[in-house]
Amino acid sequence: MPARLSRWISVTALALCACASLTPLQTAQKLIGQPESAVRETFGAPTETYQLADGTHRWIYSRQPLGHEVYAADFDGQGKLTHYRQMLTEKEIYEARPGVWTKHDVAERFGMPREPTQYYPLMKREAWSYRMYVAGYQQAHFNALFDDNGVLDRTMIVVDPLGGNDRDARK
Repeated sequence: MPARLSRWISVTALALCACASLTPLQTAQKLIGQPESAVRETFGAPTETYQLADGTHRWIYSRQPLGHEVYAADFDGQGKLTHYRQMLTEKEIYEARPGVWTKHDVAERFGMPREPTQYYPLMKREAWSYRMYVAGYQQAHFNALFDDNGVLDRTMIVVDPLGGNDRDARK
């Protein structure tokens, strides 16, 4: 009996490792150049869709509010997948253009927020918040603040005081 249990544990562990290593990004890389139907079959229906100014379009796959990812599937004019990437990264966030981007521009890039929006009357700013990871493991929130005209005023990444580095808990 212990030998069977040991084999079962080994096979189960191997299967779990295989599942964990196959991420949406790796799966999507195999779909580059494929039609929208292949992406929909693989990832399901998008949470949002956007027609972009250059004639291409984007599907957003949001895992918010409890998840930490927002994926974007970009398609060319013929409906073929050209890019698939995680949008809640510091690189993507730093491309935001305060004073230029509007709520629509932020939604095209990161999707609509799935957490309740906040309004700060003294600052006269509306805040959209997205959960994310910084440095690969530190839980944080990306915040986009808009003025009363709906123009992006600033962005910030705030470390989540309730999440974070579980190594500190082991001390």
